[in-house]
Amino acid sequence: MKWIKSSVHFAVFSILCLDVLPISSLTAQVKAESLPKAQAWQISQAFKPPKRGDPPPSAGGSTRGSACLKGKKKIVSLLPPNKLGLTLAERPTFFWFVPQSTVTTAKFVLLADKNENSVYETTLTLPKQPGIISFTMPNTAPELAVGKTYHWYLTVICNSQDSSTNPWVDGWVERTKAEASLSAVLAKAQPGKLPSIYAEAGIWYEALATSAQLRRSEPKNLRVRMDWWTLLKSVKLTALAFEQFVDCCTSEK
Repeated sequence: MKWIKSSVHFAVFSILCLDVLPISSLTAQVKAESLPKAQAWQISQAFKPPKRGDPPPSAGGSTRGSACLKGKKKIVSLLPPNKLGLTLAERPTFFWFVPQSTVTTAKFVLLADKNENSVYETTLTLPKQPGIISFTMPNTAPELAVGKTYHWYLTVICNSQDSSTNPWVDGWVERTKAEASLSAVLAKAQPGKLPSIYAEAGIWYEALATSAQLRRSEPKNLRVRMDWWTLLKSVKLTALAFEQFVDCCTSEK
């Protein structure tokens, strides 16, 4: 029996070190202090979608006009399957996987209202290597209004003369206000607990951003790596769980 236990322990250790994680879920339970009615939060890194209607359907454009994207890979938005995410931020951070490309220019556009009027747009300088990139709206950009849903696009400029051939992805962001109980938990939480708290509350953009920050600051921490894997798996993005983070993006008006 001893040799069986030793073999099992070695196998588990090897799996984690190789970044192959067959674990279906990883949960962390956190009890918040001083909450009304002694409320206790059982929190998992898996994302729990909020009760919201889906945004209007739109066709993903990363499958066409991708001649400048190498390896037959696509641009992928790090979003839940319905492409809608909540945020508490005035100016949130967006994440994408961008494959290696022969060009380094992309355009980010944020739209609002039923007529999709432009609220903000900028040109981004992409890195030369493939990986997960992020872009935080700068202070010069207008604040997102609470309760309002915005539609955004990221387009890689493969052809500056014919925009119809450029690969693009889109998504939706809605700014919401935190409930008092959530604000109390966040105010006392340690950085390592933030992704789970946001994921439990259905606040996607912050759940992703705080988890990515931990993943980048503690790349060898097995727990952090597993939490990142669990978060992405919960929104069907497991294939991106072990992609590298790449510094980006320089914004140009």
